[in-house]
Amino acid sequence: MGQIALPLGAGNGGPARIVVGNANSAALEAMAAAPAWPFRTAVLHGPPRSGKSLIARWFVEQELGEAIDDADKAGEVDLFHRWNRAQECGTPLLLVSGAEEGQWRIALPDLRSRIGAALHLAIGTPDEAMLADLLMLHAEQRGLALGADAAAYLVPRAERSHMGVERLVATIDRISLERKVAPTMTVWREALEQIMGPQEPRLL
Repeated sequence: MGQIALPLGAGNGGPARIVVGNANSAALEAMAAAPAWPFRTAVLHGPPRSGKSLIARWFVEQELGEAIDDADKAGEVDLFHRWNRAQECGTPLLLVSGAEEGQWRIALPDLRSRIGAALHLAIGTPDEAMLADLLMLHAEQRGLALGADAAAYLVPRAERSHMGVERLVATIDRISLERKVAPTMTVWREALEQIMGPQEPRLL
């Protein structure tokens, strides 16, 4: 997969897109092989705001199987019953966990053994190409017209994380609205300084 955006239908959360890049391409490719997952079950891990819930929604929309978001916060008995029902129906089951891989503590022994045997997928750290796509997608969603040079300037200086680039675009948008000015390099730099501190070496 290249640097593309997968569309999602308009549901309760409205239309959305998933940027596909180095951080999530392996996990998304694994979705196509859901029937071959161990016990037809996979657990998706990833940092905050990395698109785990969107991927789960896309998985269901594509009729690839069922998904349980925030599975690590669900009642263990209920989750165990959901797993059993999926097995009985032969339905692939995607469990989304906010816990890091290996950090989901499960008290119920039967559930722990089943989750331990599942395929574990992780969303990693986006590279600069993916950060650039995320930057432009967040700007587009806000109706924020960043210039053609925005990604080239901002990406090498931004925090390399999904949450970091989302926060950066939100800060640029806020400053631009407060000052009633276009989001030019002056605004980009101020946003970076507010987030990272004026002494950050990457700002030079």
